[in-house]
Amino acid sequence: MAPMRMIYLALAIWGAIHPMYYFISWFNANGYDLMAMVDAWHVNAATSGLVWDLTIAAVTLTIWIISEVAVRRNWLALIAIPATFCIGVSCGLPLYLFLRSRPVT
Repeated sequence: MAPMRMIYLALAIWGAIHPMYYFISWFNANGYDLMAMVDAWHVNAATSGLVWDLTIAAVTLTIWIISEVAVRRNWLALIAIPATFCIGVSCGLPLYLFLRSRPVT
């Protein structure tokens, strides 16, 4: 495996595990209420700005993935979309780059 592919894979794994640690810690402390978490994300202007920043990045990444999959026919790369919205851009972007950089057969 090429060194950059290994870096992308390592970043995707880190981007899945690190944020999940905080999400699970929050759920354990506050109960498993998704709407309460959404409310916590909008507790002040700074957190709302971060939420919108990540939302716009996630939508942009999704559009990029779909447009490239339509051209390249790399259907496996579509799994980066649910990874982006269920885990975060920190997982979805490096996962997509990992899948996109695989050798062409």
